[in-house]
Amino acid sequence: MEKRLAILLTALNLAGFAALVTINYLANSLPIGGRTTGEVSAMFPVLVTPASYAFSIWGLIYLLLAGFIVIQLIPGRRNASLITMIGPWFFVSCLFNISWIFLWHYLYIVSAMFIMIGLLITLSVIYQRIRFYDMRIELLNKVERLGYLLPFSVYLAWISVASIVNISIGLEVLNWNRWGLSDEFWAVAGLALYFGSHYTDIAFMLVIIWALTAIGGQQSGIVSRTAYLLSAMLLVSAFIFLYCSHRVRLS
Repeated sequence: MEKRLAILLTALNLAGFAALVTINYLANSLPIGGRTTGEVSAMFPVLVTPASYAFSIWGLIYLLLAGFIVIQLIPGRRNASLITMIGPWFFVSCLFNISWIFLWHYLYIVSAMFIMIGLLITLSVIYQRIRFYDMRIELLNKVERLGYLLPFSVYLAWISVASIVNISIGLEVLNWNRWGLSDEFWAVAGLALYFGSHYTDIAFMLVIIWALTAIGGQQSGIVSRTAYLLSAMLLVSAFIFLYCSHRVRLS
């Protein structure tokens, strides 16, 4: 029964991923709504927007997600228990991502903000379920870590960044008065959220460092300094985590 369900979920995941890649390609090649994703972002400059080069990480994300699909299609590598534990959440995340593309390109910015939050929640569920499986049920081997865990470490980390940018833009569109506090205050608060939201996961931390460095290069003043400082602190934390993990393995 579990194996049949895993095969069904694999087919669903493949369909969702294929649709996501197709829509993402059309979003910028047509482009959908007559404007590219980056052109819409440029219409709403906020203090937590990274430099444009940072968005190239989407290529890595889609490559890793392709690996997640491929590992499910290989009978000898298909982990039926883990696939059923993830359930339909990956397919749901694809629907959220596709919906966001259409809403963003047609300038339904506030609706896109809520959809982005939905995407963040679904990816968090997937990530936590994979981590739970790894820590409580059965330790993942190296191939499974690359095929199942790594894609969602990177994807979730980047969507954590994108969510804060989207929320900032959505609140700007709503003319939120920021409770009388400055743009800089909220930008720094957002950067603190970047810094505080990692899961002692090296891949996750590296994506956040990538985003913070890009924000530091794009912005100026206190926002830029804060981004660079948090990036450096997180990099040190990553080295400490790796060192401690290495010591534990040797002991």
